[in-house]
Formats: sequence, C-alpha cells, structure tokens
Amino acid sequence: MSRILEFIKDWMLPIAIVAGIVICLILHLISPLSVSAEPAFSKFAKDIQPIGVALMLFLQFNKVSPRDLRFRKWHLLVLVFQMAAFVALALLAVALPKGEVRILVECAMLCFICPTAAAAGVITDKLGGSLTDTVTYVVIINFMAALAIPLVIPMVHPVEGVSFMTRFMSICSRVFPLLVFPLLLAWLVRYTMKKLHEKLVGIAGWAFYIWGFTLCLSIYLATKALINSGISIWAAILIGIVSLLCTIIQFVAGRRIGRGVSQYSDDAHKLSDAITAGQSFGQKNNGFLIWLGYTWMTPVSSVAGGLYSIWQNLVNSWELYEQRHHNE
Repeated sequence: MSRILEFIKDWMLPIAIVAGIVICLILHLISPLSVSAEPAFSKFAKDIQPIGVALMLFLQFNKVSPRDLRFRKWHLLVLVFQMAAFVALALLAVALPKGEVRILVECAMLCFICPTAAAAGVITDKLGGSLTDTVTYVVIINFMAALAIPLVIPMVHPVEGVSFMTRFMSICSRVFPLLVFPLLLAWLVRYTMKKLHEKLVGIAGWAFYIWGFTLCLSIYLATKALINSGISIWAAILIGIVSLLCTIIQFVAGRRIGRGVSQYSDDAHKLSDAITAGQSFGQKNNGFLIWLGYTWMTPVSSVAGGLYSIWQNLVNSWELYEQRHHNE
C-alpha cells in the first residue's frame, strides 16, 4: 500500500491528466453513459472545481505572510514581456484577414495574456521556488490582465454596446473571488486564530493532492470543450502546435529572465528565482483562458485553453520528475 501511495505522489500530475481525458472519453463515447452520467458529472466538475481551487489556495496562503510579499525585478520584466506579446499579437490579428491564420494568432494572444493560475504556487513550492514571489506575481498579473483585456480585445473583436467597465467587471467576477477571498481568509486566521493557523500550516502539503484532484476535473472539462468545439482534426493540430509553442516560450523565457536578473550570486538562489519566474509566466489559469475565448473572442480560439492545459501540465510533470531524480 505504501508503494502505491508513493507512486501516486510521484506521478500525481500525469495520472490526473490521463484520468481526466479517459473519464471524458468514456462518458462521451459510451451511449448510455453519455445520456445518464455525463451531464451530472459535468455539473459536478464545474461546481466542485472552484471549491477545490479555493481550498487549495487557502491552505497555501496560510504559509504566506503579507510582509513576505515583495516586488522583484523579474516581476516587471515578465509583465512587460507578457503585455508586449499580447499587444503585438493583437495588432497582427487586426492586420490579418479573417481566416485560419488569424484564428491561430488569436489563440496565441489568449495564451500570452491569460493570467497566472492561482495554483501555480503549489508546483513552484514543490520545485523549490518561492511561494511568496509567485503569489505576488499572481496578484499583479490578474489585475493587469483585467485592465488590458477590455482595452485590447475590442480592437480584434468589437462588440456594439459593450463598455470597458462591463468587460472589466465580467473578468473580475471570474478571477478575483477565487484569488482574493482565500488570501484574506488565510490572513484573518493568521492574525486572529494562532493555534488554528499552526495546524493549517502543518497540513498545507495537502494542497498538492487537492490540486491533483482539481487538475483531473480541469482536464476533463478541457477535453470536453475540445470535443464539443466541432473543429476539424487539422485545425485542432494547428491550434495544438501554437499553444505548445506558447507554452514552451513562456516557461523558457520566464526561467531565463528569473535567472538573469536574480539579486543573488549563488546558483541555488538563482535556480529558485528561475523556477519561480518560469512557473509564474508559464502556468496559466486555463479555465479563464477557455472562458475568455468563448465569451469575448471565438469559440474555436477557446480550444487553445484546453490544449495549453495539457501542455503546461506535461511540463510540470517533467519538472517534478527531474526534481525527484535530482534529489535521489
């Protein structure tokens, strides 16, 4: 039994990815299940996933003190890179005629502007990065994305009668409740219930397993969105290639920026900054990405969110494998 638990712990991410895809395919392809079980399970996944994410963040945020949140040089450089790529791709999309190429550019736009997943700190902490620096960037990029998206998206997909404030509030309602409430609650516990806070810090490691469960649901929903998109195999392959390139670029660029501007001289701290910046730039809030594409862009572009979710978690799986191999 202990070996089974150790195996699950070591391979949590690939198990969650495969499980999410397999569950979706079984419920979709087997006719009796597609009618009786699939709607109920989809509702369960949509309802439970945000609760799981909020609980996971609450456990993680108990380890973060407000005094530990500091602005780093790499925060600014990664933010500038992210925003510049988003605006440049938006201008390119505007210049292109409607068609496959423009849709691919729009997919890349979404992959770059999508804010960091609030759960990025879970993997960052596991890899030896800084949880507090990740949380700082999560707050920064979510706020900046909420400002930038309503300003830029109308250039690509103008909608009559929809104001900046409408878009801004729509985005905030999707992002900030899951991010701000767990953080404020964790800090309330920290300063008012010391004993409870100590116990919660002791079980903060459970956030990784909760994340594995929510990841399974996320992959299930992403696979379902891909199946229901109705796009051709060729279009899915092209979007997959674009989202894979965006994934690689952001993880690699983040790591290089973090290492390059690290305030430390020793390799251990440089590596920690590289890991933190890489995860902060590369690990995205895929549920938000899918919603953004479907709501404000085109339903086809939302497929990039589901595929990005698979690519980024394969990267995370590889990083965790390398970390275990190094430790051993």
